[in-house]
Amino acid sequence: MKNRKSVRIAGAAFACATLFALAGCAESDATANKSTGGGGAGGALPGEPDVNGDGKVVIGVLSPGDINDNGYYESFVSGAEAFAKQKGWTVIKRGSVPETEALSAARALCQQKVDMVALGASELKDAIPASEEAVCQKTAWYVPSSGNVEQTPKIMLSTDDPAQSILSAGYATGVLMQARGTKKAAFVAGMELDFNINASKAFKAGIRSVIPDATVTTTYAGDQDDAAKAKEAVQAQIDQGVGAVYPYLGGSTDAATKLANTKKLITLTPGTDRCASTDPKFDLSVLFSPGDYFTEALKLFADGKLEMGVQKVWTIGKDPFPTVKLCGDDAAAKQKIDTFMKDLASGKIDAAAEVERLGK
Repeated sequence: MKNRKSVRIAGAAFACATLFALAGCAESDATANKSTGGGGAGGALPGEPDVNGDGKVVIGVLSPGDINDNGYYESFVSGAEAFAKQKGWTVIKRGSVPETEALSAARALCQQKVDMVALGASELKDAIPASEEAVCQKTAWYVPSSGNVEQTPKIMLSTDDPAQSILSAGYATGVLMQARGTKKAAFVAGMELDFNINASKAFKAGIRSVIPDATVTTTYAGDQDDAAKAKEAVQAQIDQGVGAVYPYLGGSTDAATKLANTKKLITLTPGTDRCASTDPKFDLSVLFSPGDYFTEALKLFADGKLEMGVQKVWTIGKDPFPTVKLCGDDAAAKQKIDTFMKDLASGKIDAAAEVERLGK
């Protein structure tokens, strides 16, 4: 399967891409659900997960993109389907939903007596008013937030703080660089847009929290998916003698990583777990896939603990996702990485402050 399944593609690259101001999408106390509903309904719905009480559990998913794209949109659905299958649930899914049809599509799902309506991306926020209508009265709602979605009592908003993930990725890279005795690293992205610029700063800050005098260079290939451009960008960094490369890309991730592998450079994934991959090979998996968050939400739903009227901020070091996974058996390195993430969760380390201090 193509690498696009393992990454966040540009344009949908982050749940919080447009808000990666490094104060983060999360609020400063990002260790718990945020109750920002305007009163009225809220909390776990009676009967979860069989909210409508018809003796079965049906999850309805609406996506603005192609859910068979081998990429972001499919990855949102695939994990949910796997979990639903384990539980004996049914998943009804519809992809390529135009924004103008979001509301009618949501009503149609509710008419099929789904117990949950899940939006694949916040582009479909115009569907949310259906949550207040009689047709969707006995329905839970899962909505990814990128800062442009208003909290209401009838929906659960899902978000994260990208600064935490990429700062941790940089820290983990720094730990491996230190062990190898190298002080040069590269961040290779596609377009010179805010989410890439700010991610590069967070990555640099993470490395410098381990190696204060490290040199971290950013190269923009100009395209998230063009393999030739990505390889050219990586080769330029190889020529500069870097010891680590973060291919923060889309469909060109594998091509870039394979080239980095020829020089045995430290490499990282941009979103999902590929530690089992051998071609290309990754040293670190940086996990922040929206599909992982959705699956974790379904686990809460199964236990009757998915609350409406709140914003769930997925917190590194506290929740299963996001996280950074070491693809190897270095116990000392793993302990350092895990401790760093826990310190972020506890507030001992302030991600935004670290990026401001070390990411320039």
